[in-house]
Amino acid sequence: MSSGGGASFRYLRSDRSAVESKIERQTLRRVVSFARPHRRLIAVFLLFTVLEAALVVVPPLLIQRVIDDGVLDGDVSVVVLLASGIALFAVLTAAMSVVSGYLSSRIGEGLIYDLRTRVFAHVQRQSLAFFTRTQTGALVSRLNNDVIGAQRAFTSTLSGTVSNTVSVVVVGVTMLALSWQVTLLCLALFPVLLLTSRWVSGRLAGMSRDQMDGNADLGNAMTERFSVGGAMLLKLFGRRSEEDVLFAAKADRVRDLGVRISLLTRLFFAAMTLVPSLATALVYGVGGYLAIQQQLSPGTLIALGALLLRLLGPMQGLANVRIDVMTALVSFDRVFEVLDLPSLVEEKADAGVLPPGSSSLELDHVSFRYPRADEVSLASLESVARKEGREDSGPVLQDLSFKAEPGQMVALVGPSGAGKTTVTNLVARLYDPREGVVRVGGHDVRDVTLESLEAAVGYVTQDAHMFHDTIRANLAYARPGASDDEIWEALRAAQVEPMIRSLPDGLDTVVGDRGYRLSGGERQRLAIARLLLKAPALVVLDEATAHLDSESEAAVQRALDAALEGRTSLVIAHRLSTVRNADLILVLEQGRIVERGTHAELLARGGLYADLYRTQFATDEVVSAR
Repeated sequence: MSSGGGASFRYLRSDRSAVESKIERQTLRRVVSFARPHRRLIAVFLLFTVLEAALVVVPPLLIQRVIDDGVLDGDVSVVVLLASGIALFAVLTAAMSVVSGYLSSRIGEGLIYDLRTRVFAHVQRQSLAFFTRTQTGALVSRLNNDVIGAQRAFTSTLSGTVSNTVSVVVVGVTMLALSWQVTLLCLALFPVLLLTSRWVSGRLAGMSRDQMDGNADLGNAMTERFSVGGAMLLKLFGRRSEEDVLFAAKADRVRDLGVRISLLTRLFFAAMTLVPSLATALVYGVGGYLAIQQQLSPGTLIALGALLLRLLGPMQGLANVRIDVMTALVSFDRVFEVLDLPSLVEEKADAGVLPPGSSSLELDHVSFRYPRADEVSLASLESVARKEGREDSGPVLQDLSFKAEPGQMVALVGPSGAGKTTVTNLVARLYDPREGVVRVGGHDVRDVTLESLEAAVGYVTQDAHMFHDTIRANLAYARPGASDDEIWEALRAAQVEPMIRSLPDGLDTVVGDRGYRLSGGERQRLAIARLLLKAPALVVLDEATAHLDSESEAAVQRALDAALEGRTSLVIAHRLSTVRNADLILVLEQGRIVERGTHAELLARGGLYADLYRTQFATDEVVSAR
């Protein structure tokens, strides 16, 4: 039942921060709160752990009686009876081990479930700013590696500590009762075991951390380059050889660290093997002498040798118990670090429900700047250390005011960086304004529930994201439970039905990672079909026809016309020709509205809009001439 070897190995792999950390009462209280739902299972689990640890002395004592009362006395019946007892005890121990393993699994997996679901739900409710800074791989690691590390606190660490404590006490008392002289001599070797462990472990802690960082670096490199976008960039720029060299350098560093860690680990386990061997030599050397002197029976000598092996492992485990506990608590701290990160967009406790059909949109003296890194992110979740944590991004929007009445189209135009996309992000509370109010249906978006606001607003962006799933699943994401007839109706309105019907698997066609198995125009029309299924009252289009060829743009534009019919819309225009019929055109520059009016009014005014229109019209003529 000893967990000493496992505890020692975990010590070698532990982060130096675990060695240097202090147990915070607040952390312990939160850990206990997560354990509370599993307290009955934990109590039963600990009971079995204590029984297993306490009964570890039974087999050596039975062996003692077999030798002294059976073999030496020539009593076959005693030998058979005690041997049968040893066999039955082995069966009982095996059964208890199975039950204990089952309980450990129930507790551990239950805790992993609680932590993962809590972190996942919390992360989902973070503002968009959190995701723009956070490295996805680091965040996923919190839901996997750190959660599993935290789970060990209630399984291997807890059971190991209890089991080792009980084993040391029971085995130590039993050995002292059999021969205090031999027991004390064996215990004198324990400091050698402890000092060797500390010496080797201290050197391995730093290397293990470097190796974990190196492996994480390798993983990040592979994740970026094995994605569709990364692979395409690599192929387009022809950097295969350079990428091979860079990856080989990263792998070389990890390889060298692995060799050094392996060598020191071998040294460590050699010491762990040597000390018990020396202790065994002491037992049989001194114990054998005492047996010859008639001060010990042969059965007692054999029992002492068996008990010794059950003593050194638990003692080593107890020597490292603080490291095991702190390693688990470090994992808990890393999970709590995510759970404690507040979202910049939070739903009020008394938030009301936005009435169905709310479609008017108003920005009332809205100003905005993007949040600082220290407001939205954790340094440990970013791949590169940054210095701008407390630096302000400066104003992005300044005193914007406009209103879109139900059924109207309002277009946002202007040079790149003018703040157009930022305006659309405020409508569905992807961010909140620093000053001013955003109203949908006459209600401040901060006063309504996120669910009702999200139901009222529909988005189509220039990079329509698709999950690696079927067309049916991607469309039904907008309205779970939608029938196939409703899906086909949306596809028909989005001008993409014939293409889907031509596919061998139809709606069951898998679109690939981010929808890369489809063309840009096909993805955009599927995104519009998804919007039509959702049927929002307010539609936001962020350059939905950008980067498409003329044929695809025409098809997408026809689909958009169907999507916008009867709905209020806020449109960012890539091509100004697409917003000629807008009820109101707003021209943004450096976060301010510098012009507003209809297409004809703005052209007649001869300002920035007219300049942009003439420039784009001239460019289009040149392109057409080619």
